[in-house]
Amino acid sequence: MAASQPSEPFRGDSPDPSSHAANIYNASGAEGEWLDETEDDDDTFEPTTDESEDAEFFDPSEDVEADFHDAEDGISGVEIEFSVQDGEGGTQDDDGGTENEAGDSRTQASTTTGRPSRIQVPTQIMQLLGHAGLRRIFANHRAGDSGITLQLDDGNEIPDDGFGGLATRRRRRAKGSSKRFPPVPSEEGKKLMDGGVFGSNEYYRDITRKRHMRLGRKLMSRELGTGRGQSTRTASAISQGMIPSSNADTIIHYNSRCYSGQFSEDGNFFFSCAQDFKVRMYDTSNPYNWKYYKTVVYPYGQWTITDASLSPDNKWLAYSSIRSIVCLAPTDPSSSGEPFLLDFSDMGRRETRRGRGFNGGFSHFGIWSIRFSGDGREIVAGTSDHSVYVYDLETRQSILSIPGHNDDVNAVCFGDSNSPHILYSGSDDTTIKVWDRRSMGDSREAGVFMGHTEGLTYVDSKGDGRYVLSNGKDQTMKLWDLRKMMPTEKASRLDPNRYTTSFDYRFMTYDEKDYEPHPHDCSLVTFRGHRVLKTLIRCHFSPPGSTNSRYVYSGSEDGSVYIYNMDATLAGKVNVNQATHHSRPRDPDLYASHYEPEGGRSRGAWKTCVRDASWHPNAPIIAATSWNGWGMSTGTCTTHSWNDGAEDDEGEPKMGLRVDQRLELDDDLYDDPRSLRDGRPMSHYRARLRSQRVAATNENADDESHW
Repeated sequence: MAASQPSEPFRGDSPDPSSHAANIYNASGAEGEWLDETEDDDDTFEPTTDESEDAEFFDPSEDVEADFHDAEDGISGVEIEFSVQDGEGGTQDDDGGTENEAGDSRTQASTTTGRPSRIQVPTQIMQLLGHAGLRRIFANHRAGDSGITLQLDDGNEIPDDGFGGLATRRRRRAKGSSKRFPPVPSEEGKKLMDGGVFGSNEYYRDITRKRHMRLGRKLMSRELGTGRGQSTRTASAISQGMIPSSNADTIIHYNSRCYSGQFSEDGNFFFSCAQDFKVRMYDTSNPYNWKYYKTVVYPYGQWTITDASLSPDNKWLAYSSIRSIVCLAPTDPSSSGEPFLLDFSDMGRRETRRGRGFNGGFSHFGIWSIRFSGDGREIVAGTSDHSVYVYDLETRQSILSIPGHNDDVNAVCFGDSNSPHILYSGSDDTTIKVWDRRSMGDSREAGVFMGHTEGLTYVDSKGDGRYVLSNGKDQTMKLWDLRKMMPTEKASRLDPNRYTTSFDYRFMTYDEKDYEPHPHDCSLVTFRGHRVLKTLIRCHFSPPGSTNSRYVYSGSEDGSVYIYNMDATLAGKVNVNQATHHSRPRDPDLYASHYEPEGGRSRGAWKTCVRDASWHPNAPIIAATSWNGWGMSTGTCTTHSWNDGAEDDEGEPKMGLRVDQRLELDDDLYDDPRSLRDGRPMSHYRARLRSQRVAATNENADDESHW
């Protein structure tokens, strides 16, 4: 990927924070949209800002001059001298008079003294003003002057070395309009909500109290058959209103970062991928009582497991790393054999067959994203060589290679769950391309979605062959309609690099002041609020069974799952960081691998980045997969259910139960292993959870200690 996150380094090399220390945009934007601005060398991590807000309180014609001097009372300070320019362009001279451009008249200034007004400023203030984020507002007043001048306009003067350093130039976007962001709520999104494709509107209200009914009244209305809505409509409205809460039912702790986790389409299966190259599988036929299933491993993986996909019949799990090999493992717990190796670089040619396998010479690209087709016969992959591959499981070779992007392909998916013909691919070149395999004689895409100004991190299809959702490094999530895609002829005349800043989302903080809307944006709705930083954060449509397809949701770098209505308003928020904060003791061994390139006071603190989330298809439960822990060195998978605002459950086990990757209660996850939990010893919960495990035929096959 062009700006690969620490989870997916370029060609498998560990990310070097020092190589990304310079927070400078290198790519040019559109013509006329950059301004040169001066800044010191040590201002490498400061986001760009506009002019000082204080400037609007001054007359633009004023020049403010500050001179260093020793105060008469012995206190070191700074005098700021104001030279005021009159309406005719005259300048107040040192005698208090005003001289115009012709120099033929003088007027006495309002000051009674014979010298300009001076203000005593303590040295501490100048030290604050000397901060790297503020000093670029200062520039030379005139050559040879020892003072500094506060620039109140868009001047391009270069500051002197009064603060001990030379200045460098930074290019940044010009100050945009406050209306550059799409309006919220979105009018187009409202039409989608009213159209019935994304859930149903509530037609009933408590007329007497003028408020929406609570769940109890909805259930009573459904059973009695009262109100305007039929029973099916009422049932749909009930399910779509059950948004999971932030309180975690269970916290599954891993000793490495978790990258993805998804429920199967029927909700009976869940898998989670971690950076230790293992995929854990769980039986979730009872979504409130998970059972450990089995673990499979990726041999000779590089950096992490990047993605995984479950076959439609739940019998096979495909998972990838930053290699051209995809592992295919059976989900049957009695099967303990090695996974099958699928070489996506094998196109059936003799020269490629000689280099097959992990030790071959043709594994020249990494895989970032994979998906099973709806019939389970093919797997599509997005790769680091800017291409999309389609692998046929029957012939055991790639049958299609599409080099259709100018950068890494971070996300792929099939457009229709019932057809393998339509493909979507999202890339770091900021575009989403639509491929129709029935009409690819010229190897060109069927259409293009443009609107993101930075690279894509994920693409998800609704499965109806029409709507697609994407997450972008420009901190937006967008909804697209296949009928409104940009024709290939028009897209070929546009340069996507013209509208991007090549923002490095791994180490930089995105400044909204740098955002400019794409002039050719063809998306329907834009969602904002979550943070797409540090890694390829994913987004999804909510399932039709448990939510009536009402929402879209995304993980976020700030440790939450954001749930949006289709009109771009926020419907709910699952705060994973709050639910898991300090939920395991600090481990010095794990802390050594923390991910905090910027250092500072917060280095090694408890942090959470939700990389993926999955909504159960039949129950109001969200499973969030995160980088989570001290310095984000470990991972968690947390389950959050709808509880109608209750702070705790009446049943067992209590909310917030901490377990290990096998769903066994681990005393080490608590500060005091001997302490009681709800009046019961910890061994009570350990025995209870261990009884839920699904044992394999060959017990040693599932033992992770030898991996």
